[in-house]
Amino acid sequence: MEGTAEIRTERLLLRRYRTEDANELYEKMGKDPQVYKYSGWNPYADLDMARMTVQMFIDNYAYTSFYGWAIEYDGKLIGNIGAYDYEGDKKQIEVGFSIERGSWGQGFATEALIAVLAYLTEHEGIGSVTAWCASENIGSMKAMLKSGMTQTHMEKNRLEID
Repeated sequence: MEGTAEIRTERLLLRRYRTEDANELYEKMGKDPQVYKYSGWNPYADLDMARMTVQMFIDNYAYTSFYGWAIEYDGKLIGNIGAYDYEGDKKQIEVGFSIERGSWGQGFATEALIAVLAYLTEHEGIGSVTAWCASENIGSMKAMLKSGMTQTHMEKNRLEID
């Protein structure tokens, strides 16, 4: 396993986080309740937390089972995508993503997810990639389905919103 490697798609650059990303992630994602509404957590809630989160990601690049990308479009940071909780015995990992609100509806999540799924399965040899979203989060659900993921089940009352 190689871990987080740079990935280019037709429109996007998926790259490792940089220290200076913290301010932008706080401004574009941490301050917008619509962006983190369905995630269950907000790692960019304030500037200090954003800095600590980005530094944690940077520190974790030392591990080959860590996957965390900042998503750029046209040279601007528009979101992030990562894979977490790798289970080596099952060759399984979970993926999650967020796109800043000004870039919603343009297919960026789907494009990034397709690229990451291919990287994880074809390059890293991970056999199973899972994800979840709140049933009300239609945008994320569509991105997952369009990327080739399959809905296997729905659990009720698993995420309390607000």
